[in-house]
Order: sequence, then C-alpha cells, then structure tokens
Amino acid sequence: NVDNSGQLRHLSLCAGYGGIDIGLKRALRDISAVAYVEIEAFAVENLVAKIENNFLGMAPIWTDLKTFSWSEFREKVDILSGGFPCQPFSSAGRRAGDDDPRHLWPYIVRGIRELGHPPVVFLENVEGIISSRLKSDQWADPEDTPVLLHVLRELERVGYECAWGVFSAAECCDSTGRKAPHQRKRVFILAHRIGAGLER
Repeated sequence: NVDNSGQLRHLSLCAGYGGIDIGLKRALRDISAVAYVEIEAFAVENLVAKIENNFLGMAPIWTDLKTFSWSEFREKVDILSGGFPCQPFSSAGRRAGDDDPRHLWPYIVRGIRELGHPPVVFLENVEGIISSRLKSDQWADPEDTPVLLHVLRELERVGYECAWGVFSAAECCDSTGRKAPHQRKRVFILAHRIGAGLER
C-alpha cells in the first residue's frame, strides 16, 4: 500500500545498502520505491534504518529474488534497478560465472518479462563481468560468450536498447564537492524499452 501516484515507480533488486536508490532519488526527485529485494540480513537492517530515517522511501523488503512475486508488480514499475551479485565475476573470487549459484541474471531477465517490460532498466556490476565468460551452453548465447555481452544481448532480445560504461567512485563528488579517495570501478548498464518514448 505504497502511495506513489504521480511519481516514477522504482523496483530495487539486490538493493544492498541502497546506493543506487539514493542516487536515483537525487537525480530524479519524483521517484518512489515500490519494493526492495535484498537477501543479506545486515543489508536488510541497513535498508530498514534508512527507511526509518527517511533516506529511502517506505516500501516492502523481499528477501529472496528467486521467489519474488513479479506478477504483483506487473505494469507498476517504471524503473527497475539492480546491483546483481558480483561474486560470480569478481577477480577476487573463483569467477565461476554462470555456474555460481549466486548468478541471478536469469531470474532478473525473467522478471523483466513478467513485470511487463519496465521502460527503464539500470544495472550495476564489477568490472570483471567484461572478461568473465559463460561456462555452459544452456543459455541463448554459446559457451565462452563474455557475460557482459550476454546480458546486453538478453536485454536486446526482450526489447531494449542498451548503453554501458565503466565508471569509478573517484569520478564522482559528494555534496561538498569532494571526490572519493578510491577507484572502485563498476560497470553500469542503462537500457530503455524500445517504443517507450525514451529514444536518444
């Protein structure tokens, strides 16, 4: 029962500490959360604290993306965001890619369909997604396809036009104009549904 009439409706997947959510709220003032999805207990506690302190909008928190009730939000989402798990692609781990049980991309692309194709999809992951490759041929793309290319193609297959880039924390400034003292490079993907009136 979230009142978001007249606002852009945002569904936050793999919300973490709400970084993307806070960024979107700063960039797009008329945005309202419809739900957050986050499995890690400490991150959920952090989200609750941010909601209670009005840093994030009031919305339910779902703790398992694999069982999320997409149909309840069909045609009710304008922006879908997600910092989907980086462990399968991170150079700090085993880089098991699509063989890693934390590989949630298949659930997200299915959710995009079941939501009725939200106009905007905004995703984030580690730089390792560029060099990580599919390890099996169970997907629409063949084994050894770069995972980033696979994600972009999957978005195109369900009707989106995509742009992506690598950005670092050091490129951004806080409210006082100070830049972050670390690189923390991340891949960001911005996709808009073809025909939604958002073409360049």
